[in-house]
Amino acid sequence: MACEGGMRRGILLILCVALGFPALCGGEKPGGPKEVLARCAAAGLRDGNAYRMLEELTSRAPSRLSGSPGADTALRVARELLLRAGADSVWMEPVLVPHWVRGSVERALVTPFLDRRAPFSIAVCALGGSVATPPRGVTAEVAEVHSFDELRALGDRAKGRIIFFNRPMDPALLSTFEAYGRAVDQRSRGAVEAARAGAVGVLVRSMTLARDNVPHTGALSYVDSVRKIPAAAVGIQDAEKLSALVRRDPRTRVTLTLDCRTRPDVPSANVIGEIRGSERPREIILVGGHLDCWDKGTGAHDDASGCIQAIEVLHLFRQLGIVPRRTIRAVMFMNEENGSRGGHAYASAPLRDEEKHIAAIESDRGGFAPRGFTVQADSATLAWFLRWKPLFEDVAAGRIIAGSGGVDVSPIVAKGAIGVGLDVADYRYFDFHHSANDVAAGVNPRELEMGAVVTAFLCYLLSEEWPPL
Repeated sequence: MACEGGMRRGILLILCVALGFPALCGGEKPGGPKEVLARCAAAGLRDGNAYRMLEELTSRAPSRLSGSPGADTALRVARELLLRAGADSVWMEPVLVPHWVRGSVERALVTPFLDRRAPFSIAVCALGGSVATPPRGVTAEVAEVHSFDELRALGDRAKGRIIFFNRPMDPALLSTFEAYGRAVDQRSRGAVEAARAGAVGVLVRSMTLARDNVPHTGALSYVDSVRKIPAAAVGIQDAEKLSALVRRDPRTRVTLTLDCRTRPDVPSANVIGEIRGSERPREIILVGGHLDCWDKGTGAHDDASGCIQAIEVLHLFRQLGIVPRRTIRAVMFMNEENGSRGGHAYASAPLRDEEKHIAAIESDRGGFAPRGFTVQADSATLAWFLRWKPLFEDVAAGRIIAGSGGVDVSPIVAKGAIGVGLDVADYRYFDFHHSANDVAAGVNPRELEMGAVVTAFLCYLLSEEWPPL
């Protein structure tokens, strides 16, 4: 057995030398990448700065939907945090953003028909961008469907009804984001499809795997050629209660009342801070998240965590005295949730003509334990990232796979940057997503910090080792 183990170590040594992994071969010199990672982790976990910043942002600017007073406050808070982190420079770049206001009335009253029970309320919240109902609401019988095909099959029976989309996220799928992707079209497109069928309103089962009764909001889309009808999300427990009632009593009626509204676009901004590169300052390694959030909860996971991790990257560089060769830039994008205008404004800003973005890293999957990164690039670039996989495995973040960088960075990726997304253990993400559950108490401080640590380390590797240095 000892001989066999020696042979394995010898083969591993040959492979390490051939593939250029000195850290695995015991040949890393003092101050090399493994030591940088260890120092980042120790400093971040000891200090706990990321969670303090998260609490500050979510308490001072808890409601940050684009166009709102809370979003304006968030701009100032983000600027202060970047300065405090030690950025060489901090500035804002203008963005014109949509301004949708939820209003104060969100009510759905269910009236059974057959058993003549007293009407009862169910937990709802307006979907982002929804139009209002008349002041006394819209009242109609409910038709439950699970797909657009089922909706179309109703034919004339959909006319004058409130359509109840009740397709759940699939709990059997390992990826909660895949489960979300397979269900979310009923939220984003349901109002248009229902209006085409002649419906007067829409209820949508919340996009969550949690078994609570907290409704989850999120953006819907209208088209100019189709009448706009009001739409609301329903808490999971009440969605199942309503489903059982409608199957038993098809003439059940719902009165939906919303007073949300859309106001004219307003000026806002992306908030940007950077540590300037010592050798190639025009070559940018971007790390960021989106500063806006829905107005339920405080957007702690979605996406205050991503913003804070980007700021913490700069803080760790300063704290450890790391001077990057390339510029490390933290960007807090505005308006990801209901327009994605911040990402487009950043990519098209005049300053971008003078810069070369090497990579754009986004954290927008919550402040959970990091597993690795998704890489949006060609196969040769992905192969280079895989050279670093053993280093990240030291902190259980060695999962490096092909995938999207993120919504906000996609416009700059389209211009040639490598897109990178922080991949996390996302099993519980949709318990919080777009709901009142999404508060700082739901974020684990060590998991949040480790997301910042592995992102800082990736920024370091890209700054120091990425070709053609």
